[in-house]
Amino acid sequence: MAVPIPASHMRLLTDPIIAHLATLLPDGRPQVNPVWCDYDGTYVRVNAADDRQKTRNMRRRGFATVFLADGPYFWMEIRGRVIHSTAEGAMDHMHRMAKKYTGRETYTPIRAGEVRVMFTIEPERVVTFGH
Repeated sequence: MAVPIPASHMRLLTDPIIAHLATLLPDGRPQVNPVWCDYDGTYVRVNAADDRQKTRNMRRRGFATVFLADGPYFWMEIRGRVIHSTAEGAMDHMHRMAKKYTGRETYTPIRAGEVRVMFTIEPERVVTFGH
């Protein structure tokens, strides 16, 4: 069962704040990448190109942490389990994220033929700081 996101920190997910996604490499070391993310009211969603290391990490290990901060004294860490991944609808998701983060109506892939994957993360633990 997903842990709810506190109302006090919801704007970190609804505003265009860059998140930092932590995943585990094959040798157990962490990898952290800046990502766009959103929240559907229960789950955090991130999107990645199919051939990226973070994609392989989430598929193979099934855990991720999303960290969002608006300055050093207002932040939220969301630790969770990757419960779903799909390429279906992932580009539409990226278009919505492009609107949120850049104001543009569409996402322009970085590479020709880029395949996107949307990951759904179920929050299991949420740690917040600040008011």
